[in-house]
Amino acid sequence: MTDLVALRAANAKRWLDMKVTRSFNSVAQRLVAPQARVRYQVVAVKTRVPWFFIAVAHEREASQNWSTQLGQGDPLNSVSVHIPKGRGPFKTWEDGAYDALVNCAPFAARNKDWSVGGTLAMLEQYNGLGYAARGRPSPYVWSGTDQYQSGKYVRDGVYDPDVVDRQLGCAGLLKAMMALDPTIAFSGAVSGAPKSVDAVKPLPGRESATIMHPSPGSIGAFVARILSIIFRRK
Repeated sequence: MTDLVALRAANAKRWLDMKVTRSFNSVAQRLVAPQARVRYQVVAVKTRVPWFFIAVAHEREASQNWSTQLGQGDPLNSVSVHIPKGRGPFKTWEDGAYDALVNCAPFAARNKDWSVGGTLAMLEQYNGLGYAARGRPSPYVWSGTDQYQSGKYVRDGVYDPDVVDRQLGCAGLLKAMMALDPTIAFSGAVSGAPKSVDAVKPLPGRESATIMHPSPGSIGAFVARILSIIFRRK
């Protein structure tokens, strides 16, 4: 059985070490486009799964095809034949996405750890833990970066060590999306794993609060105002 704590820590370290080897920008632009983001956010509100997780899973499973099921990329209007099997048909893409995240393993809607390590580990679970069991980085997550070289499950249960995954991996996509949209951020604590610097980017035009410059309306701002009044009276 895969040690998920160790997997979260390993993927958090890979994130910090990662260098991209392919261009992710054009696909990332498509994933963060307003018309796409709205649809992802509708599902995110219902499932409490971050919209950017849903976006990269959609890209990996179906190249962002809205006529497919999020769970495995099978047609939306048919019963799925790939894992998870027997799902659908669904009336809308949103219905299929909800089913995949809430009712199908690994039950992403139950996840409480959306730190960088937790998010990447959940994406890896979403595709399957076969790579982790082999001690190999998952191309589902790391393809297109220096963290992945070769090896791929060419179909359910069949692994070929010499095949190179040509799809873009989720980690590189998330990195490119975060560069385009600084509101995307990981959250939550991950046991024993480092924290990504990219997870805490401030919004444009806003600086991080400090002791000398507390956030407006905060307790720190109130204390600073009181102190300034006292010292002005002396």
